[in-house]
Amino acid sequence: MLPRIARHAKHPGRRPVCAPLECNVLYKYCAKIRAVHLPIAEWQRGTVDTVMTVTDFLASGLLIPNSVDFKRQFRAACGYAELGMTAESIAELNAIDDEFQHRPEVLQLRLHHLMRKKQWSRALTISRRLCRAAPDASAGFLHAGFCLHQIGRTREAKELLLRGPTALLKEPIYYYNMGCYEVLLGNLKDARAHLQISFKMDSSFRDLAKRDPDLRPLHTTL
Repeated sequence: MLPRIARHAKHPGRRPVCAPLECNVLYKYCAKIRAVHLPIAEWQRGTVDTVMTVTDFLASGLLIPNSVDFKRQFRAACGYAELGMTAESIAELNAIDDEFQHRPEVLQLRLHHLMRKKQWSRALTISRRLCRAAPDASAGFLHAGFCLHQIGRTREAKELLLRGPTALLKEPIYYYNMGCYEVLLGNLKDARAHLQISFKMDSSFRDLAKRDPDLRPLHTTL
């Protein structure tokens, strides 16, 4: 599962001197935090306890903006988000110049806040923007698929992932979520095949699947 975030005291009105999250990935594009695509069940239980930051598969090949203000504001937005200071994080994101508002890392942090609030329709809009901003990365497609599922459009979620980039095939969560979608669509054989691939790629998904209410029809065979 994703790394747990340390609890820190909040300091209203103070910008974090050094964001506790590894926001330096913005500059180095070095993934130091595991990809932030939680399975369906984890979002439903509201157990998300991490900040969505840029990762190597998302940022690969992107240009580093030559803007001190952008780097400072985005770093502060990450720090506030990790501290649970949502309003302050969003304020920092809103203060970023318009020319940087459609960058993948900005979109993904906005998406984090929307999904934490379970604002699925708005999150879907941002997810689609993320797909356009980083069409070869898996992040936007996984999140968009999840949002579609949450608003009752599971078949569309499946079709979106099937049309997604090849980077999805390297993500165990892609196969896990596809397995969930197939179960809900009544395709149990296909669901088992997807889930087995996810288990082989990351054995922790098997334990998760045994607790996932969406996979209840398969619980006796997992």
